[in-house]
Amino acid sequence: MQKIETVLENVGFSPNEIKIYLTLNDHGSCKAGKIAKIAKIDRSSCYNSIKKLIEKGLVSYVCIGKVKWFQATGPKRILDFLKEQEEDVKEIMPELDARHKMSKLQGQVRMFKGFKGVRTIFQDIIATEKENIVFGNEGQLEERMPAYQKQFVRQLKEKNLKVRTIVREDRDTKTSNPKLTRFVPKTVESPVVTNIYGDKIALIIWTDDPEGIIIENEAAAKAYRSYFEFMWKHAKKKK
Repeated sequence: MQKIETVLENVGFSPNEIKIYLTLNDHGSCKAGKIAKIAKIDRSSCYNSIKKLIEKGLVSYVCIGKVKWFQATGPKRILDFLKEQEEDVKEIMPELDARHKMSKLQGQVRMFKGFKGVRTIFQDIIATEKENIVFGNEGQLEERMPAYQKQFVRQLKEKNLKVRTIVREDRDTKTSNPKLTRFVPKTVESPVVTNIYGDKIALIIWTDDPEGIIIENEAAAKAYRSYFEFMWKHAKKKK
């Protein structure tokens, strides 16, 4: 149950909408008063949340006499709702992108915290659509975010993005392509995972609550890339 609630919250359901939607799934058609009682929310909040669920197409109702009986639509409707949202976002994306480019500062630094923040960094790597070169990677992504790691690798393949990685001899990773991975001695350690892509450098620190930084600076990215290429030239290929 906890996973269902977490996923629904992540896709935009409010706490009351989750309670009402799950109540209707569990108990079938109900009057508003019964929903409020089972979900343990006040009637006013219940009606407001029911209205929002109806607008989303996730709840419907029938009138029997003067009384409305509410029921949840099939769970697959959630996927349809998310697809509709995606289409709406795609429609406004060109204008948003243009406005973003006009207002963006050069040489900016952005900080991210937590697993969602780290995910944002990896999605930026995908969105930039440039080769990603990495050092300091020791399998943290597949260890800490295994479900997302599979998605990230799939997106790399779909966009045909190349990733070259330098790792320590005893730290091979599932995310790395063996043909594009080279190795340095075990004694060579990096305190952070460093990604260089386009004009950006992303530094990820895998603490208990991970943190990350994206530095967008052409000169800095060029310097980091030069350092990587030096290491790449002297690192060993897999035997």
